[in-house]
Amino acid sequence: MAMMTVRNLPDDVHRALRVRAARHGHSTEAEVREILAFAVKPENRVRLGEALAALGRKIGLGNEDFEVLDQVRDKTPAEPLRLE
Repeated sequence: MAMMTVRNLPDDVHRALRVRAARHGHSTEAEVREILAFAVKPENRVRLGEALAALGRKIGLGNEDFEVLDQVRDKTPAEPLRLE
């Protein structure tokens, strides 16, 4: 896991973090981790896999459709990339 140091944190911000952590029954460090995780990975973010699955359901794709695609796709191995 990565580690991070936050410098020059104002005293009132640190105090507010400690109070918030106590209200949630966390350490200050655990509270900061939770705040950061929520800030950069909000619950309402679009997840690609879920979005594609929803699109497939919306247009009515079923397993039969994927079986047909698997039968007609080109199965020739790709040429390796040449860095010459």
